[in-house]
Amino acid sequence: MIKPITLTALSFFALIQVQAQNLYMPRDIQKAFNKGTRQADGNPGKKYWQNHGTYNITITALPPDRNIKGSETITYENNSPDTLKRLNMKLILNIHKPGVARFGDAGADYLTPGIQFDKFLVNGVAAKIDGAGASTNMGVTLSKPLAPHEQVKLDIDWHFQISLESGREGMIDQTTYYLAYFYPRVSVYDDYNGWDRLPFLDGQEFYNDFNDYTLTVNAPKNYIVWATGTLQNPNAVLQPEYAKRLETSMTSDSTIHVATAADLAKKNVTAQKDQNSWVWKANDISDMAVGISDHYVWDAASAIVDDVTHRRASMQAAFLDSAADFHHAVQAGRHSLSWLSHNWPGVPYPFPKMTAFQGFADMEYPMMVNDSHQDDVQFAAFVQDHEIAHTYFPFYMGINESRYAFMDEGWATTFERLIGTDEVGAEKADKLFKDFRVDRWIHDASTAEDLPIITPSSELKAGYGNNSYGKPALSHFALKDMLGDNLFKKALHGYMDRWHGKHPIPWDYFNSMSNVSGRNLDWFFNNWFFTNYYIDLNLQKINKVAGGYTANIKNVGGFAIPFDAKITYADGTTETLHQTPAVWEHDQKQIVLNIKTAKTIKTITLDGGVFMDANEKDNTLEVK
Repeated sequence: MIKPITLTALSFFALIQVQAQNLYMPRDIQKAFNKGTRQADGNPGKKYWQNHGTYNITITALPPDRNIKGSETITYENNSPDTLKRLNMKLILNIHKPGVARFGDAGADYLTPGIQFDKFLVNGVAAKIDGAGASTNMGVTLSKPLAPHEQVKLDIDWHFQISLESGREGMIDQTTYYLAYFYPRVSVYDDYNGWDRLPFLDGQEFYNDFNDYTLTVNAPKNYIVWATGTLQNPNAVLQPEYAKRLETSMTSDSTIHVATAADLAKKNVTAQKDQNSWVWKANDISDMAVGISDHYVWDAASAIVDDVTHRRASMQAAFLDSAADFHHAVQAGRHSLSWLSHNWPGVPYPFPKMTAFQGFADMEYPMMVNDSHQDDVQFAAFVQDHEIAHTYFPFYMGINESRYAFMDEGWATTFERLIGTDEVGAEKADKLFKDFRVDRWIHDASTAEDLPIITPSSELKAGYGNNSYGKPALSHFALKDMLGDNLFKKALHGYMDRWHGKHPIPWDYFNSMSNVSGRNLDWFFNNWFFTNYYIDLNLQKINKVAGGYTANIKNVGGFAIPFDAKITYADGTTETLHQTPAVWEHDQKQIVLNIKTAKTIKTITLDGGVFMDANEKDNTLEVK
């Protein structure tokens, strides 16, 4: 049986307001708090602000022609208290340029000339720009500085070649394209760092403002377009039968085959103009992505994601008819949308749609995922669950993935295990979590793997994966174990309520979780995020005492983890005593476990479950 232990000496005291005075805070972050844009209780400050853009974008893609043309008008509003003399533009597709800084090597099929500007106007006047540079950032000096609460209008024409090698974006096949990061955008200007000028190195991910988008995609007839947002003109781009099927799917639990392979072969799914203009709208969203194909089949259905309003979200899939796993994508996605909305995080899916597009990236985008084909249908669902879970972090919460990847990947990894438990059972889900997320870290003793989680992601390479995925997920599971599901969810919801649609940083998470839970969690966050600890418990000694036994346990690795003390008695019976991370609050290196029993203990084994131990050989001790 599972028997919890109550340790009154380690009980927490409720606080009226928690102030995070014990956690290290970098000087630039301190300045933001001092300016009043962020508060020590975890709320956005009274002076919090963020900038905003309205993007009207048109792109033309005519497969198999690799040349993509674009034009956009950006109205950028400066809500900061600062006068901006320059703008910083993000040109992510310049990662394909020869000579640009990147983490890995690039083959010939990856390289392209990058973004090529045909026009760049600022308030109607041609701007001097250096578009030829091999960089994913480009500065634009403003002839008239942008004062607080003023707007600037940018009119930009550009073109680029889609790369032959497809990763997060690129050519899937000769007539299937996945377009992401395809437009010049204004970087984030925020309250703690100013302009985001971190280069995109093809490793760490992204940081975007919440903007309003109107996107028009011009594509040849018989090509279907899928994109972030809501399609504004289905009746103009689809033949009536297929527009009707799409509409039916919006209220259907069952999968509607909007366009089958047989339908596509007839070449009469779309309107039969030379080019069709597909118009998409999405407001308060951080990015747009597009998929185009003339031979991908199209499935769709929907799921109720909000029981109060009975709101449904559309789940769609675009894929090769031969990909058996993707024939399950819509129903697997329906389960994801519903489960995430009703369980963990337990926040209604915030967008109107999700599309699973077959590609090679295993990557998330607002309202879209680009996933690779898998022979194992269960593993395909696992990957899709993870990417759909990213809806909440970073897209709903506005995470700076470039600096703090653990703030989104850690949560997606947490949710993947929780939803996996529902789908395949705890045993399989835990085994996959240990094999895929923990094992490679805990058995790799290299220095880079034990750097503190708080280390900015932009400064990591070798330790990036474990610091972003497995280790922060373990911290969430440890905190969930310590607080209990109800209080943990209450605190998580408080954090999400305060910061969705904004730009939280780690200290906002730490402070908010303490404040909403009513418990000072500084010791816990310091243990998990600001140290180079790992997991290694050592059961050193078992002593017979009056009324039972004591067990001396050394925390060699240092992380404050939950664990089970599994006891085998001389009479053959067993008992499991669960210990939450609270046992480590006052001494994170050594504890004495009191075991009250009239029986004779034979052996004790310390078992951390998914909190895998670096050295299991000293986790079991026999009483002699």
